[in-house]
Amino acid sequence: MRIVYLGSSHFGVHCLEILKDSRHELAHIITQPAHKAGRGRKLKPTDAAAWAADNNIDCTEAADINSPEIMDLASSLNPDIYVVIAFGQKISQGFISTARYGAINVHASLLPKYRGAAPINRAIVEGETETGVTIITLAEKMDAGKMLGKSVIPIEPDDNAQTIHDKLALISAPLLLKTLDDIESGTAVYENQDESKVTFAKKLQKSDGNINWQQPAEAICRHIRGFWPWPGAFTNYVVAKTGRCYKLTIADAAVADDDPNVETRVPGRFDTNMNVICGEGTLKIKSVKPAGSRRMDFQAFLNGRETGPDDLFMDVGF
Repeated sequence: MRIVYLGSSHFGVHCLEILKDSRHELAHIITQPAHKAGRGRKLKPTDAAAWAADNNIDCTEAADINSPEIMDLASSLNPDIYVVIAFGQKISQGFISTARYGAINVHASLLPKYRGAAPINRAIVEGETETGVTIITLAEKMDAGKMLGKSVIPIEPDDNAQTIHDKLALISAPLLLKTLDDIESGTAVYENQDESKVTFAKKLQKSDGNINWQQPAEAICRHIRGFWPWPGAFTNYVVAKTGRCYKLTIADAAVADDDPNVETRVPGRFDTNMNVICGEGTLKIKSVKPAGSRRMDFQAFLNGRETGPDDLFMDVGF
């Protein structure tokens, strides 16, 4: 089939690779415009655009996918199907209708659970033990199309949003290729989603990362894993002896055994083992990223900072 790919992020690169090497024709890539990034605020192309340049695939940047100019371009490419992965814009039904088989989308959850922009993060934070990818048709309603295939992986105790992202990106590629083959051969099975089981994964905000130490240690641990690397699970750490306040992003932590020597539990304070007391249970911090600095071992951060039992981890105000 003749394929036009709509995507922007690195999540779809494995799919682009498998499409390039398949018997299908990757005719064109449409992606978001380049954006300013880094300290120099230089224009940076999307990962899809960078891949297209490296592989000599024609690529068009589209600020508005539904503009007459882009729709005319897409129609002139005579696509059999659009493959949409992390594109970042709502695509109209009029646009979709310009391809013989319409459009299919790779979504990073086991639909109908976690429709929306942040399915990987929300699945980890909510304590799911498995996740996966679902390939669906594009519908008017967000992530509500008919399902054509799923691939499932476990969420391991040491997984975070980055590791799950990478695993799902990898398993998406063979599932996409099988789905395209099934569509072309007429053997694809289109399954409606069960609307009674729909949940949503709303877009992440920076403030989502703020740690509430009144929460149970297990929930805070999932919070840390689910929001790494962005927005990060962050907290203020106040050194009582010096009055210094440090903003820390906690990169890695684990639930620890409660300290029997603690008589009064104050969430946000250290126990005698230098673990942090939570609303329920205790958290061992393994590594942190101080604001403006690199990730480091937590003990290395504490060295030389005159830490003590009256130090306090606090919410970051917004």
